[in-house]
Amino acid sequence: MPPAPRIAPSILAADFARLGDQVREVVAAGASVIHVDIMDGHFVPPLSMGPQVVSALRDLDLGVELDVHLMVERPERHVADFARAGAHNITVHAEATPHVHYAVQQIREHGCTAGVAVCPSTPLDVYRELEVDLALCMTVNPGWGGQVYIPASDDKVRRLRALLGDGPQLEVDGGIDAETAGPAAAAGATLFVAGSALFGAPDPAEAYRRIAAAAGV
Repeated sequence: MPPAPRIAPSILAADFARLGDQVREVVAAGASVIHVDIMDGHFVPPLSMGPQVVSALRDLDLGVELDVHLMVERPERHVADFARAGAHNITVHAEATPHVHYAVQQIREHGCTAGVAVCPSTPLDVYRELEVDLALCMTVNPGWGGQVYIPASDDKVRRLRALLGDGPQLEVDGGIDAETAGPAAAAGATLFVAGSALFGAPDPAEAYRRIAAAAGV
C-alpha cells in the first residue's frame, strides 16, 4: 500500500510576521508535516530562506516533520546545514546537480530521508536510476507561489506512481487546493504541498481541512 495521504503546508506563502502562530494554527488543524522552500536566485530566480528558519521551526517543538525542498544549484553543498538545522526530509532537484546519486547519499548520511524532485518538463527516467524515499513531481514551474496547477500533471503523477510502486512518498507541489488535490490523489499522490491556497485564505485552518478532505486525508 502507498503511504497514507498528508497535507504539507508551505510556509513560503505564510505571513512571516506571525509565522509561529500560523504554523501552530495549521498543526492544530491536523498538519503533521511543514514544507520549507529554499530558493537560491540561481536555480530559480527568487530568493527565499535559509537554515535559520528551519531551526526556528524546529525550536517551536510542535512534533511535526520538516520537509525541506532545496531549489538550489549544487544542493549537495547545503545538505549538512539543513540537516543540522532540523530537517527530517531533504529533497533536491534532478536538474540542479550532475551528482544526484551523491546528493541522495549525502542526505541519508546526515540522518534525513531523501527526496528527488523533477520540474514539469523533466522526464521521469531519473527515478529508474535511484532509490528515493520521496519523489516530488512539480505541478507548476518552480520558483513562485500562487501559480495554476498544470492539467497534464495528473497523467505524469499517474506514470510516476506506476514507476515507483507503492513504497515511496509521491509529493505534488504547485497549485494544490481543494479542487486539484482530489485528482492528484486519484493519480497516486500521497503528500500535497499547499501554500497560497492555505495561508492566503482568511482561515488557514479551515482551508487546510478542505484540502485534506479533498485529498482523502
